[in-house]
Amino acid sequence: MAPVPHPLNEPEDDIEVYVGLARQDAEDRARTRGWSTVRSLAPGTVITMEYLGGRLNFEVRDGRVHRCWKG
Repeated sequence: MAPVPHPLNEPEDDIEVYVGLARQDAEDRARTRGWSTVRSLAPGTVITMEYLGGRLNFEVRDGRVHRCWKG
């Protein structure tokens, strides 16, 4: 199987490091690292599932990032 190409507009970043950070610290870090769109969501928030290159999503519980994913 061929490797998955690196999508355009996505910075080289280890997204696992965001888990456990305070929401504002995570958002600030993500923007500094080059993510064009950063959104923080409450658990269970209904969202569309389209993939948007350059977007980083955070699920935030009690002011801290609980989960992080691209797109």
